[in-house]
Amino acid sequence: MDAVELLPRLILPRLHLLRFPVGQAYLWRDGEELTLVDAGPAGSGRAIADAITALGHSPRAVRRVVLTHFHEDHAGGAAEFAALSGAEVLAHSADAAVLRREVPTPPPVLRDWERPLHAAALRQLPEGDFERPARITELADGDVLAFGDGAHVVHVPGHTDGSIALHLPHQGVLFTGDTIAASPVDGTVMPGVFNLDSSLVDAALHRLVALDTAVACFGHGSPVTADATTVLREAADKYRASR
Repeated sequence: MDAVELLPRLILPRLHLLRFPVGQAYLWRDGEELTLVDAGPAGSGRAIADAITALGHSPRAVRRVVLTHFHEDHAGGAAEFAALSGAEVLAHSADAAVLRREVPTPPPVLRDWERPLHAAALRQLPEGDFERPARITELADGDVLAFGDGAHVVHVPGHTDGSIALHLPHQGVLFTGDTIAASPVDGTVMPGVFNLDSSLVDAALHRLVALDTAVACFGHGSPVTADATTVLREAADKYRASR
């Protein structure tokens, strides 16, 4: 797993990307307190803890793990890391119910061209189910979390029913989860794939575009680290025109 510093213009680094074979997570720092956004696939807990230690922090400095959605490549490592660090795990109520196995796990509705991509992604993930967090704090649209001078929870269903983004308006940073992605081939910003309800994606994209942000951090692909609103608007408008 790689840990990549973002926002290098800051004297003290506040944001790191943690890259896994499938998907990625982000580590945000407020003084001595850390927040983890997503937690990688099953088996990632120890690797995350080691990466945090290598950055000069204790894993126990992570106060919360915020999951953007229930998919294994983002939530699979949450239980292990929470057990190691004592961090609180948070997710939207709709996806928390899936993680607690209170409702069946809904599969994505795949378009024909997505099927081989989905199969390839699954081959890179551990087989079988993953451990679920012992406790999950439920989130709702409009909640404000105590990091980044106020992180606003933005409910953007489409990828999953409980997909969320996190907007840090005072920092100009947006964590999009898998609602938006960047192509691993050429970096093109586009809607995420493997969605549960693609009919909701257009509205989700334009809701995120309406947020004023300089930096956009995706669940897959390289973040946009300058003038992100313009880049996201172009992607959203292109998607709307193609429908």
